[in-house]
Amino acid sequence: MVNQTSSTKHYLFNASVIVAALGYFVDIYDLILFSTVRVSSLQDLGVTDPAAVLEQGILLLNMQMAGMLIGGVAWGMLGDKRGRLSVLFGSIFIYSVANIANGFISSIPMYAFLRFVAGVGLAGELGAGITLVSEVLPKEKRGYGTMVVATVGISGAILAGFVGEYFGWRPAYFIGGGLGLLLLLLRIGVFESGMFNQVKAQSVTRGNFLSLFTNKKRFWKYLKCILIGIPIWYVVGILVTLSPEFGAAMGITEPVSAARAVSSCYLGLIFGDLVSGYLSQRFKSRRSIVLAFIMMTAVFVSIYLLGSNLSLNVFYLLCIALGFASGYWAVFVTIAAEQFGTNIRATVTTTVPNFVRGAVVPLSFAFTYIKDVMGLIPGALALGIVCVAIAVVSILSLEETYAKDLDYLEPVS
Repeated sequence: MVNQTSSTKHYLFNASVIVAALGYFVDIYDLILFSTVRVSSLQDLGVTDPAAVLEQGILLLNMQMAGMLIGGVAWGMLGDKRGRLSVLFGSIFIYSVANIANGFISSIPMYAFLRFVAGVGLAGELGAGITLVSEVLPKEKRGYGTMVVATVGISGAILAGFVGEYFGWRPAYFIGGGLGLLLLLLRIGVFESGMFNQVKAQSVTRGNFLSLFTNKKRFWKYLKCILIGIPIWYVVGILVTLSPEFGAAMGITEPVSAARAVSSCYLGLIFGDLVSGYLSQRFKSRRSIVLAFIMMTAVFVSIYLLGSNLSLNVFYLLCIALGFASGYWAVFVTIAAEQFGTNIRATVTTTVPNFVRGAVVPLSFAFTYIKDVMGLIPGALALGIVCVAIAVVSILSLEETYAKDLDYLEPVS
C-alpha cells in the first residue's frame, strides 16, 4: 500500500500534470474574470445604461464564444499535426497576451476583438493538457492526473472572483496575463508525448477534423462524448447563471446574488471533480461514475426547481450541491481522450469541451422558448429532463475506457 501511494504521488507530480493543471487554472481564471468584471469594465468605458450594459456584455460573450469554437477546432488539429506541447504553450501565450492587452483597452470594438483573441487562446489549453497527461502517464494512473488538472484548474474561478472584486478590472486582467506568462517558464522539463512522436514519424493522416463526420460509427461516438457533458452546462449556464430569477420564482424574499451563486456552484465543482476523478480510479470505471453523477445531478436539479420556502443560505447550499453533482468534467474529458486513436485524439479532446461550452447558446434559446410556453420553473424542469436523458443514453452506449491502451491509430483517411 505504501509503495502504491508513493507511486501515485510520483505520477501526480509529473511536470506535464503540473503545467497542464496550472494552465487550466489560468484558463478558468480568465473565463470567470470576464463575467466578474463585465459590468464594471463596461461602465468604466462609458456604457452606463443598464440595457446597453447587457447588450454590449452579450456581444463580448458571443465574441469570446466564437473565438473558443473556432480555436477549439484549430488547436485540436494543430495538436495532432504539430504536437501537444506546441498547442499547450501556444494557447497559454495567446490568452495571456490578450489578457494583458485587455487591461489597456479604451473602446468597445477593441474589447470585443481582444475577447475573441482570448477565446481562441482559451480553447486550446484544456484539450492539449488532458491529451498530454493521458498519453504520458501509465494507463492505470492517468485518471488521477486528469483529476488533478480539472480540480486545480476549476479552482481558478475562486481567485478570479476575489481579484475581480477587490483589485479592479484592469489590474485583474494584468494579473491573469502575468500568471500565464510566468507559467510558460515552467515548460522546462515538460516533454512531448512519446505516443505522438511515434505517430509523427509514420506516414499517417493526423488531425483530420472532417474525418469525425465521414464515418457513421465514429461520428456517433464523437457526438456521445459531447452529449454526456451537456447537463454540466445546463446547470452552470441556465440554473446558476439565472439564479436571481429562479430565486424570485421560488418565493425567496431576499434577492439572490448571481455572483455568489456562481461562486457557490464552482466551489461544488471543485470537490465534485476531485471525488468523481478519484472514484473513477477507485472503482476502475469511467462510465459508472459519470452515470452516477448524472443521476445525482437530476436529483439536485429536482430539489432546486421544486423547492419551496427556502432560505437564502439553503439556496446557496443547493448551488454548491448542483456544482458537486455536475462535477464530472475531469472524467468526461478523459473519456473523450480515451475513445479515439493517437492521430486524432487532440482534435477530439480539444473540440469536445468547447462544443459543450458552446451548447449554452442553443440551451439558452431553447429555454427562452420553453419558459414562454410553460413558465420559468416548468420550462427549466422540462429542459433538464431532456438534457439528463440524452446524457444517460449517451454514457450507457459508450465503451468503458478505464486503463485502455491508448497507443493505437484511428483508421481515418
